[in-house]
Amino acid sequence: MTTRLPALLGCTTLLLAPALSAQDQPKAKPVFENGEAQQVEAFSDPREWIREELFVETEFDSDGDKKPDRMHVAVTRPKQTETEGLKVPVVYETSPYFAGIGTTSKKYFWDPEHELNETPPERPEMPDVRQMVRPGINQSEERTWVPRGFAVVHSCSPGTGLSQGCPTVGGDNESLAPKAVIDWLCGRAKGYKTIDGNETIEASWCTGKVGMTGTSYNGTLPLAAATTGVEGLEAIIPIAPNTSYYHYYRSNGLVRHPGGYMGEDIDVLYDFINSGNPERRDWCNKHIRKDVLNANQDRVTGDYNDFWAGRDYLNDLGPLKAATLMAHAFNDWNVMPEHSVRIYLALKEKGVPVQAFFHQGGHGGPPPLKMRNRWFTRFLYGIENGVENDPKGWVVREGDRPNDPTAYPDYPHPDAKHVVLHPQKGGNKIAQLGVYATEGRGTEKLIDDASIRGSKLARATESENRLLYTTPILKKPLHVSGMAKVKIKLAANAKAANLSIWLVSLPWQTGRRLPIYANVITRGWADPQNSESLTSSKPLTPGKFYELEFDLQPDDQVIPAGQQIGLMIFSSDRDFTLWPEPGTELTIDLDATSLSLPIVGGMDAFRAAFAE
Repeated sequence: MTTRLPALLGCTTLLLAPALSAQDQPKAKPVFENGEAQQVEAFSDPREWIREELFVETEFDSDGDKKPDRMHVAVTRPKQTETEGLKVPVVYETSPYFAGIGTTSKKYFWDPEHELNETPPERPEMPDVRQMVRPGINQSEERTWVPRGFAVVHSCSPGTGLSQGCPTVGGDNESLAPKAVIDWLCGRAKGYKTIDGNETIEASWCTGKVGMTGTSYNGTLPLAAATTGVEGLEAIIPIAPNTSYYHYYRSNGLVRHPGGYMGEDIDVLYDFINSGNPERRDWCNKHIRKDVLNANQDRVTGDYNDFWAGRDYLNDLGPLKAATLMAHAFNDWNVMPEHSVRIYLALKEKGVPVQAFFHQGGHGGPPPLKMRNRWFTRFLYGIENGVENDPKGWVVREGDRPNDPTAYPDYPHPDAKHVVLHPQKGGNKIAQLGVYATEGRGTEKLIDDASIRGSKLARATESENRLLYTTPILKKPLHVSGMAKVKIKLAANAKAANLSIWLVSLPWQTGRRLPIYANVITRGWADPQNSESLTSSKPLTPGKFYELEFDLQPDDQVIPAGQQIGLMIFSSDRDFTLWPEPGTELTIDLDATSLSLPIVGGMDAFRAAFAE
């Protein structure tokens, strides 16, 4: 009997203790530690998550059918939002890529091999993108945020997937579409269970607080939505966002292609994402691609115009009030770092809570989860974690792990000061670049040849196709932070010419495992025809000198000891610019040419880096 007594007593105890009813069970709720939302077991089983799809009505008709466009939306939320009355904020990602994309075959891109300032040959139309119809839209962000007490929402951009409308690649409907979804989440817009029905669906489970994130085009759209000033969009984390289609496809008046996509232009991107309703495609192709994009993109002059200004989010920041955590790579040669830096600097002036995270890799790369979590926890849940008082600038240093950035008071580094360097005679070989501007350095010439890549030119000890000027060998590391600036005076023997600038670290290193930042420090491009105005190019007078001044791409890099900093001047950049016939000659006036380099510590640090 004694061996059975504990069991009997245990049974008696259980019988005497009344079971908790479902009504009396403690309700699951978000948990926060150290200013971050923690994973909660009750929210963590994907099999219990509630998934629903709907169509949100917008305030625009972009496909000409005389009806407001509806956006396809998918929601994933903890079951407790249905069973326990839990209200949660939303992490939202929208995209033109979720429901099918076009081909990247170069035969459907523009042919870069043609003369400057001439009408390019027509490009073949890209085959229609198949409209993908499937349950759900996407599952990105779900496993990160739903277990932490957030709902996750996805939507397809106008004219993609089951979303109605036309793609416009930066047009107003791309800003107003996510605004409509946020309005629905906050109870201000109508959502319908079907694309053409009248049965409505509400987001009664939403707290009215929304954060947006995404990478590349998906990172552009949070900024686009924020420029509408929509109530409820409290925070955004744009990762490698394209903030200006002009800066993506042009550079200082020059037709320039995004790295890796020679021949791409805004109409090519339209074709690439055009996965919407096949019945409205002919209308969209005529009224958007032909009458808007093709009519205004101007692959002849590369000038900035009203069309490009309307696709530049820097011009639309007035209503923006969402706390913004920008993220970008300094070696992103697709969506270049200027896209995030220009917005970051403007938002600092505006007084919006803002931080910037940069790393040394290529396209994409989010901030560490800890940073994103603190950002959304603070601005979506209202937890006072002090994130708005954290350092504003975060940079992953060379060789460090992506989730271990170094904090700085700001970007560019507050101690960075410009040091002006001057080229000396002899750039067809390798000449000196130093702080002394001796008089009478005269002129030097280079001959354009688009068939030669910049990497080959930088490795050459002598070349008629480029000019190269280098500092002495660094004895100590040198920290560059900010935007290098180039002033150059040049003449051409033709009416048009490309101008390309690379800042390189020499000797040029080779090998399969080199980091992406090993050789190219930064780059820049410009059209001498736009020396007076970005909005109006004028044919060059052969032999006449023109003065240009422009920024290179932003950077924050520590150049190691043993390297030299090289300023390379050449004409056509095979990886980025158009490819005219070889032979155009550029003459550079060295006395009126200089490089202004942002050095942490200024001139004292620069001199110390070369001292024994």
